[in-house]
Amino acid sequence: MKQVYIAIQGTVAAFIAWLSAKMGILLPVMGVLMGMMVMDYITGMLASKREALDHPDDPAYGWCSRRGAEGIIKKVGYLCVIAVAMVVDYLILRVAAEAGFEVATKAFFGLLVAVWYVLNELLSIIENAGRMGAPVPEWLIKYVSVLKNKIDSQGDGTEERVR
Repeated sequence: MKQVYIAIQGTVAAFIAWLSAKMGILLPVMGVLMGMMVMDYITGMLASKREALDHPDDPAYGWCSRRGAEGIIKKVGYLCVIAVAMVVDYLILRVAAEAGFEVATKAFFGLLVAVWYVLNELLSIIENAGRMGAPVPEWLIKYVSVLKNKIDSQGDGTEERVR
């Protein structure tokens, strides 16, 4: 049994090493994103439960399996958009290599989109905590929003250049 466990460990380690070599900095960001997605889903369910307790006679409040399924589908959509951004990165690298140019980074658009989604999930978790009754510092909401907007402007190419 111990040999099977060691073989599974080795296989998982080799797969993670291969992913790390292919994805670079994007791999840990994707790990953080996955964690934030799970946390957002859980805090969303807890916030809905809290609202149902606060408004027992109002069917508009509370957890609904339909809304839960919609949340999961939305998160799968996030991963699809990140995959598209990664394909764009790959195409840029391949075309640049064929044209004889060297591109300094492996992941730009994929990383930008993934970090944007991490910040989106963080804002949602903060919002869910507020719905649960936790006091949320206003400066934290503003700081995460500013970071998200900064990435939005970076993606638009409208960020002001520092001289």
